[in-house]
Amino acid sequence: MQRAAGAVAADFRLVAGRSRLQRLHQAGCLKLRFPRLPAAEAEAVLINTAGGLTGGDRLDQQFGVATGAHFTVTTQACERVYRASSGHAGVTTRVQIGEDAGFAWLPQETILFEAGAVRRSLTVEAEASSRFVLCESIILGRERMGETVESGLLHERWRVRVDGRLAFADDLHLSGAIAAGTAGPASLSANRALATVVAHAPAIETKLAAVRALVGASGGASLVGGLMVVRLLAPTGFALRKRLIPVLAALANAPVPRVWSL
Repeated sequence: MQRAAGAVAADFRLVAGRSRLQRLHQAGCLKLRFPRLPAAEAEAVLINTAGGLTGGDRLDQQFGVATGAHFTVTTQACERVYRASSGHAGVTTRVQIGEDAGFAWLPQETILFEAGAVRRSLTVEAEASSRFVLCESIILGRERMGETVESGLLHERWRVRVDGRLAFADDLHLSGAIAAGTAGPASLSANRALATVVAHAPAIETKLAAVRALVGASGGASLVGGLMVVRLLAPTGFALRKRLIPVLAALANAPVPRVWSL
């Protein structure tokens, strides 16, 4: 059966006080579009023209931000992981952040459908003087459509290094009977929406109290290895987004991309 394959690579550098595109590569089903912004920062909207992911699809994404530049990547819409007849979809994202540079990885939610299967990895190499916000949010079926995810595969692998030091390593693995395995209080407590946010910036610890207030009781925020790590749980995707957008705005010190508008 036909499978989707896509690749993008984009590098930005600082030119005359503005972040400018230095290199762009696009192949297959992945495309990048660059809105014109009044600010000096750059933004890209990632588009998967295949319309979703299923078993055997492969996506490769690479981003680089040179000294002093700032670059935000988001997505046109929620990514959908459909039922896999065999195998799993694979998504690899690699990011290089230079000195005094800023980067924000803010894709909209991933929706996992019944029997969907995906393995994703996010690898970030940053400098101690850099600033970044990384976010991945997941919805296990659309509540308004009466969908539930009884089984499937979701594996998320994060590796974040700062000055070559491993600062954050995290693996999330849901497989087999997902609904039964996530029903307990030690897991998702039957919530269908979850998000992980990791942020790095000078004096990031001063934002901890404010972020905890925004997160509320269904989640938490901690300082880990010089980073702020935030977890969020919610019963629906809409409820998650209402809490997630203020958290991202607080950590990025800027509005989230317009495609995130409620």
